[in-house]
Amino acid sequence: MKVLFIGGTGNISSASSRLAISKGIELYHLNRGINKVEIEGVKTILGDINNLSSLTELKGHSWDVVVNWIAFTSTDIERDIALFKGKTKQYIFISSASCYQTPLSYPVITESTPLSNNLWDYSNDKIKCEDRLIKAYREEGFPITIVRPSLTYDTVIPIAIGGFKEYTAADRILKGKEIIIHGDGTSLWTVTHSDDFAKGFVGLLGLSQATGHAFHITSDEILSWNMIYEILASSLGCKAKVVHIASDFICKIEPSYTGTLLADKAESVIFDNTKIKTFVPGFKATIPFAEGIKRTLKWLDENPEKKIIDQEENKRIEKILKAYKKLL
Repeated sequence: MKVLFIGGTGNISSASSRLAISKGIELYHLNRGINKVEIEGVKTILGDINNLSSLTELKGHSWDVVVNWIAFTSTDIERDIALFKGKTKQYIFISSASCYQTPLSYPVITESTPLSNNLWDYSNDKIKCEDRLIKAYREEGFPITIVRPSLTYDTVIPIAIGGFKEYTAADRILKGKEIIIHGDGTSLWTVTHSDDFAKGFVGLLGLSQATGHAFHITSDEILSWNMIYEILASSLGCKAKVVHIASDFICKIEPSYTGTLLADKAESVIFDNTKIKTFVPGFKATIPFAEGIKRTLKWLDENPEKKIIDQEENKRIEKILKAYKKLL
């Protein structure tokens, strides 16, 4: 297969790029050449998907599959439909599991769970992207597949406050400072290693039966947030000083957390992966968080410039802690 990844060197997509190459797929990346991640075997087309005048080389190709890892708005989708209609046999849009109904009326999520999240513009925009693609499929035969990752990690720390693309919470744990866990920490969540996600995702590339379908791809491991933070702290060789604070209160003090907490991580979710396992029979997530986070921390130790400690985030955490302790 001849496959184009728009993006392809990020936290989720790098693992999928490596696996695709290992399976003999002829893989191209379209990017601006800014991210210096090099994946052996990938062919690069230099260009900016947001600057049509830079896409001269791209327009000379046709594809078995096009995957856009970095489309976020319906405007992005309109552009892609115009660019790739008649040029690809499959177009895969990377959506988000945060699009699912919030709050949930039933905690087990399947692909038929309604899409409705008005608390977070990011999720709402992704829903609009899906709506436009479904319309293009139904009315124009545009060959779409939709993939909804949940909290997926490789080179990032998958926690709610002070993590992901920063090392702030990990640094606080190492220094014996208090960290915040939202709620009482007993709500359930799933984190998925990118290498596991890639097994399901690459299995969808070129799969004609997947046309018109949506899939989420997650681990089957279910952890409480207390367990996630405990495993992180243990992997750092420490014990975390945890303060549990209600999500509503956190977002009242710092509204910037509304999207990532109230619209995403504040309630329990359980993903039913029956559909991806049916379409990609070989898919099985095999990397538990206790193993995966050690890989992430090892990578961060080897790339210390990525251990970003955000002092503004530290200030937000301290502000919330101070406000909460006034109530005690």
